[in-house]
Amino acid sequence: MQPVAVSVYTLSAGRLGAIAATLLALTGVVIGGLALARSTGRIGTGPGQRGAVVALLAGLTGTALGALVAATASGGLGTGNGLGGAFVALLLGLTGTALGGLALTRSRRAD
Repeated sequence: MQPVAVSVYTLSAGRLGAIAATLLALTGVVIGGLALARSTGRIGTGPGQRGAVVALLAGLTGTALGALVAATASGGLGTGNGLGGAFVALLLGLTGTALGGLALTRSRRAD
């Protein structure tokens, strides 16, 4: 039996989960980028370790939530189950984790 596609305007549980995961992962990318810029001395004066740790946590959490939504989505892309948003959250979460890890490594090397 095929899953029924929902309306474009319906906020299903899968869509809400994918939106939350994507926003969290995007936060990790932004904070990771700022922490990386701070660790290289482009902005600010501190090492940016706190930002790097926050980016790591946000990226990992966004990746985990995106993977959960992707694993539980019934149907394919375009069915309204949040599968597309889950894939975006996975990519952004991995990027945020990588940026946070790189910033943390550089800030520890600067100490």
